Amino acid sequence: MKRFITGAMLLLATTFSVFSQTKNITVSGRVVEDTNEPAVQATIQLLSLPDSAYAAGVATTGNGRFTLPKVSAGKYVLKVSYIGFKNKFIPLHLYANVLNKNVGTVTLETDAIMLAEAVVTAEAPQVQVVEDTLMYNSTAYRTPEGAMLEELVKKLPGAEVDDDGNVKINGKELKKIMVDGKEFFGGDVKTGLKNLPVDMIDKLKTYDKQSDLARITGIDDGEEETVLDLTVKKGMNRGWFGNADLAYGTEDRYMARMMVNHFVDKTKFSLIGSANNVNDQGFSGGGGGPRWRRNNGLVATKTLGANFAAETSKLDIGGSARYNYRGADIISTNSSERFLQNGNSYSNSNSVNRNKNINFNANFRLEWKPDSMTNIIFRPNFSYGKTDNASGSESGTFNADPYSLVTNPNDFLNFDQMTDDPLEDIRVNATNDASLSKSKSVSTEATLQLNRKLNNRGRNITFRGRFSYGDNDNDQYSQSETRYYQIQSILGGDSILYRNQYVTTPTHNYNYSAQLTYSEPIARATFLQFRYQFQYKYSESDKTTFDMLSYPDWDINGPLPPGYETHPVDSLGKYAEYRYYNHDASVSLRFIREKYQLSAGMSFQPQHSTLSYKRGDYMIDTTRNVFNFAPNIDFRYRFSKVSQLQFMYRGRSSQPSMENLLPIVDNSNPLNVRVGNPGLKPAFTHSMRLFYNTYNAELQRGIVTHVNFSATQNSISNSTVYNEQTGGRITTPKNINGNWSAFGMFGFNTALKNKKFTINSFSNINYTNNVSFLYNNDTKIDDKNTTTGLTLGERLNGAYRNDWFEFGLNGSISYTAERSKLRPENNQEPYTFSYGALTNITMPWKMTISTNITNQSRRGYTDSSMNRNELIWNAQLSQSFLKGAATVSFEMYDILKQQSNISRSLTADARSVSSYNGVNSYCMLHFIYRLNIFGSKSARESMGRGPGGPGGQRGGFSRGHRPF
Repeated sequence: MKRFITGAMLLLATTFSVFSQTKNITVSGRVVEDTNEPAVQATIQLLSLPDSAYAAGVATTGNGRFTLPKVSAGKYVLKVSYIGFKNKFIPLHLYANVLNKNVGTVTLETDAIMLAEAVVTAEAPQVQVVEDTLMYNSTAYRTPEGAMLEELVKKLPGAEVDDDGNVKINGKELKKIMVDGKEFFGGDVKTGLKNLPVDMIDKLKTYDKQSDLARITGIDDGEEETVLDLTVKKGMNRGWFGNADLAYGTEDRYMARMMVNHFVDKTKFSLIGSANNVNDQGFSGGGGGPRWRRNNGLVATKTLGANFAAETSKLDIGGSARYNYRGADIISTNSSERFLQNGNSYSNSNSVNRNKNINFNANFRLEWKPDSMTNIIFRPNFSYGKTDNASGSESGTFNADPYSLVTNPNDFLNFDQMTDDPLEDIRVNATNDASLSKSKSVSTEATLQLNRKLNNRGRNITFRGRFSYGDNDNDQYSQSETRYYQIQSILGGDSILYRNQYVTTPTHNYNYSAQLTYSEPIARATFLQFRYQFQYKYSESDKTTFDMLSYPDWDINGPLPPGYETHPVDSLGKYAEYRYYNHDASVSLRFIREKYQLSAGMSFQPQHSTLSYKRGDYMIDTTRNVFNFAPNIDFRYRFSKVSQLQFMYRGRSSQPSMENLLPIVDNSNPLNVRVGNPGLKPAFTHSMRLFYNTYNAELQRGIVTHVNFSATQNSISNSTVYNEQTGGRITTPKNINGNWSAFGMFGFNTALKNKKFTINSFSNINYTNNVSFLYNNDTKIDDKNTTTGLTLGERLNGAYRNDWFEFGLNGSISYTAERSKLRPENNQEPYTFSYGALTNITMPWKMTISTNITNQSRRGYTDSSMNRNELIWNAQLSQSFLKGAATVSFEMYDILKQQSNISRSLTADARSVSSYNGVNSYCMLHFIYRLNIFGSKSARESMGRGPGGPGGQRGGFSRGHRPF
């Protein structure tokens, strides 16, 4: 018995010893700088005691988080090291019965001596890659005095800014802009681009930000958004700083902009205001090749807004309010060609639009963590809008190409002013019209999310509720005269249709949803997630059309005449009440391993919809029940902390609108009649994306590449029957197969041997296969036409930079091959190319000189007016004084007056070219003043220097002295 007890005790001790040595404990946490910014690629080491032997190590991710490889129980010291900051040592005692140890947030303290050495010796790389995060150093790019964020983004490798201010980075559309990890004005991209000064930015990070649900639960829900996260320069988080920019120029151009910030630790407040009539163009050109940045009309804007964010250990709040005014005077001309099986149709138009839009919106965000296991997020927002639009146009349709008879058919569109008509033999119709519309809209929305962790291994439950309400009132007044040249009237002349109408359309909508999510760990680093959501939507619209022809003296700019209510046109009115019930049940499985992550799931969506519809004498109450499903797969493999491969697949089914399913005829526009189709089927879209990136820190060399593919089954295309006598179209939606597209890009950037020379390249290929219907008037059936488009593009930039001088060369080419199967005579192979240079020089007396010149060329268009060269030359001279706090800048845009405002588009059944009025060539004199109160000395100096100044490493228009 004694031997048995002794043996049992030895066995028990051995078991406990083996168990204690088993590596099954995970240590995790987050590292931030003293500004609360994530410390990216900080070194984490776990050292065992008492000999300080290395036990495990890892580098932090793009958001500063880390998870060490599993270790055994025992006593350790966690060492955190990061360039420019003092090392941090944290004692840890790991117990065998606690398998997950979270050390929380580790805040590092700045090492002033090391930081100073780093500033002097470092050569800032243009781009760094940390896992799925691209990090750009603002000091590696030069921007003009007083430049806003948009000018810096244009210079980033792989970034594209279109004419409407939309941004794509490496082919992915930017959805939000953040400052120090917090949403700036609700993340609104255009507000951030136009109002955030480059002077305040240290780094820019772009990554796919997870939804609130995925971030908290750790389970990917596929709702990530591509964001641009800006890091404010060190020292600017304690006090007031900002700038003001006032400018006036030739052509009566003006610009005023102001931004004031008050940052104190984790509390931030920003106030912005601006007014201009330069279309927010900014200093164009730069180093990115052709921008084709058009000024579509004369646009004046005014903005006033405030943004705030505050954070404590348990509470994170933020919000913004913004007022916007936009007034535009737009004069445009358009020519289009519609592909038809029996001969193409040609249209030309001239139009004038004067628009006024007022918007106000406010949003708020609250995240409360009452304890380590509970998270509550509340997001309400409100918006109000008002529009006043006036327009007039003259248009014509032809059965042959009018350019074969006259140089500019747009000079022969107003039939009231024509005495001699060279286009008489090919005319089909002509329309002169004028309209005035006014609208008011109010909307509000609120989202509440409650999450509770049930243990530390990943078991949690989440509730999310959402409610929204919207109300819109729209009034439209229109007068038109349409002449049909192929149809004779009773008197033997051309048939003429007069319309004089007042249309009012009030709409109301609201919807709510409730979602419950449960996550269960079923094995080591393996999770199963269940989700159920119910959603209800309601919308009501009541369109009423009144005939005003009985009031010949009434003018659309005057008040409505008495008794107009007695002349409704029932056939042009419409009432619709729509109710939608959706159930969404999904299940997903996620594996998390040291090198890879795999997530796969399926969503099942039974839907029930009802529609009450009335149009004239046609009335119907209809119900529809459908079943949708949506599979998804997400695989990520980490080769190293700076190299990864990602594959994503999403499947989505979508239903046609219920109005498209009704057998009704909408003839509110006699030249564009729509007919419903009860036989429409649901469409299903497959989307796939393959992404790879890698980065070599020593060589400052990065590669980013990805491929996107999308295909739609039963996509909806319009079958159009063209009436050769009226020039009108009868359009019916029909299902069609064969629509797909593919996109690929390859980005490469590197510094040369001495790091002062840099090269970056961005190559892309895009292929679209569009299938559409071409109606054959001879056979009276639809023929299927396939239009393909292949676009090849390359942008190449090279630059030399030091502390006072920059010189860059840039070039680009874009080639497109357009092919039509049934109408090969419409094939085109247009291409655009550009080449140019830029230089920036900082003189010893705080003067900077910059200029850029780019030749932009178009070739291969059937319209010869499109085949042209545009030599765009911009220049700027700046002088700083008051120790860099003030700057006077003289800027010249499009000095040679060669930039045009032309756009073109191609679809499966048509192509068009449009031109707009605008002021491209002008000069402006700016006065810029920078404010910095109570900030650190280094921050004040940095604000005076801007990117690229002394101590600012490389890039930007430096504000300091030349280092002679």
